[in-house]
Amino acid sequence: MLREPVAEVAAASALARFGTRRGFDDYASLHRWSVTDPAAFWAAIGDELGVRWHEPPTATLLGTEPGAVTWFPGGRLNYAEHALARATELADELAVIERGQTREAVDTTWASLADQVARCATGLRRRGVVPGDRVVAYAPNTTETLVAFLATASLGAVWASCPPEFGTGAVVQRLGQVEPKVLLAVDGYRYGTRTIDRRDEVARLRRSLTTLGSTVQVPYLGEWEDGWSDLLAEPGELTFEPVAADHPLYVLFSSGTTGIPKAIVHGHAGITHEHLKSMVLHHDLGPGERFCWFSTTGWMMWNYLVSGLLAGATVVLYDGDPAHPDLNTLWHLADDLDVTVLGASAPFLAACRKAGLTPARGRIRQLGSTGAPLAAEEFRWVHEVLGESVLLNSISGGTDVCTAFVGMNPMTPVRAGEIAGPLLGCDVRAVAPDGTDCPPGEQGELALATPMPSMPVAFWNDQDGARLRAAYYEQLPGRWHHGDWITIFDDGACVISGRSDATLNRGGVRLGTADFYSTVEELPIVADSLVVHLGTTDELILFLRPGEGETLDDAALAQVRDRLRSELSPRHVPDRIEVVPAIPRTLSGKKLEVPVKRLLEGADPTTVASAESLADPAVFDHFVELARRLSD
Repeated sequence: MLREPVAEVAAASALARFGTRRGFDDYASLHRWSVTDPAAFWAAIGDELGVRWHEPPTATLLGTEPGAVTWFPGGRLNYAEHALARATELADELAVIERGQTREAVDTTWASLADQVARCATGLRRRGVVPGDRVVAYAPNTTETLVAFLATASLGAVWASCPPEFGTGAVVQRLGQVEPKVLLAVDGYRYGTRTIDRRDEVARLRRSLTTLGSTVQVPYLGEWEDGWSDLLAEPGELTFEPVAADHPLYVLFSSGTTGIPKAIVHGHAGITHEHLKSMVLHHDLGPGERFCWFSTTGWMMWNYLVSGLLAGATVVLYDGDPAHPDLNTLWHLADDLDVTVLGASAPFLAACRKAGLTPARGRIRQLGSTGAPLAAEEFRWVHEVLGESVLLNSISGGTDVCTAFVGMNPMTPVRAGEIAGPLLGCDVRAVAPDGTDCPPGEQGELALATPMPSMPVAFWNDQDGARLRAAYYEQLPGRWHHGDWITIFDDGACVISGRSDATLNRGGVRLGTADFYSTVEELPIVADSLVVHLGTTDELILFLRPGEGETLDDAALAQVRDRLRSELSPRHVPDRIEVVPAIPRTLSGKKLEVPVKRLLEGADPTTVASAESLADPAVFDHFVELARRLSD
């Protein structure tokens, strides 16, 4: 046990107050109600947290099975109205704090944010944007991007974005699917010591996105004419188009490692309800709080971050290299800006621990982690350097629902290497191959047995819903299938063990990839790793990137094998270890487990991964050559 709930903190939390008003004095009973009576629970979320209906729905939901429900039928609202609901009340307080490596600091009050959104909406109307049109961005995590998103939503138009580090092909693969009318684009950005000019890429985008009516140039580097000021030149009244509950708010994109990225459509009502629940009840955010989660505009965590505004919190945007000039950058940012809830990726926290950092806690009361399973060592490190009063909130979810399924909360204990359990409204199950629920302590497929309002309303251009059903509902009928391995213990706590589509099934025993990574990467001689199991040869292959200045000779590889045997089991010892210069990752930083597995099983390299989806295609080319060599 690392942390017991702090009684006075738990009792004062919005989560506890919400439960008490409904007759629940512990988290387990509150969660049980949230999934056994979802209609009552989500109606209570709307009532308690202030969902603003222009036309109230005739019901909270119709139907009971995931994939066969209608949420909030007849209701009309607008997400942007909720994001700006505090603009009058908190007019002179800061709504947005922006820091980065490209330009000087930008601070924006609630009154200024509302004014900029109104002006931007007016400018978009001048450019012919009407409800349902698509406005897209090739832009970083900045104030302009946030303003443009809220203005787009206020009009009932549809938002989609890619960060400027994406290459032209990757952007066209994504944004081209939604046939945008307006493109917001920057001229470039700075990342650490590098200056990256993107004007040529934007020119290619304008030629490729043939439906564009106009492009708004944002001079982030100061290298081209200012189109942003022109867009915001005319003042306007801040208004919000009432749209149907399932009206598209934004389109998020899957990683695209096995083909064209899926264009996942999220609706106004689902995101508004889910993000209000997460921000207020699980992060305990409100006015006076400062919320920062390191993200780019190509990751769902950006959409999640900016929803801190729904709770009246100040959102802190950061654009740049979080490891420049060193790994203290985000910690210094949080300390300097009095951030109260800070989020980062699990690999970032692992790197900080391995570097021996002792960051200042500042005002941090909750530290979030996502993007990969967080190892027990990182739990202990956070506890040691930040203190037991800081709640380590390891969460797991996905782009598919733009939120988390499982995570921590102020009312439950924190144990090293475990997640406290499912979040409110998330009926998480571990499911066996025969479709039944696994007993406590047994690993199974992560599935949801009860619908959530932020499940996608559609895939873009999936007119009959066939691709949506195939993605989520056909593998486990009556359940939402997510694609992770999960083990749920008898007290509700859980462990995520990696992607189920990257299964390591050795001798009939399923092994989670997360166990390998946390064990191997604990060694200073290893900087990164990837493991695959080949069904064609029954081989378990471990790929290792050496640590800085390290050589993985026979003695070092024997040390890796010994550690896997002693810390995990003899089944975890690989048949082969390959030392590689780098591990292939997607643009969003995920390891390419499935594409590498398929490649080594003999699949055509052009079918297992799109070069446009990769952070560094040259790294994958090395694995293509390696596959040829191993097959000889």
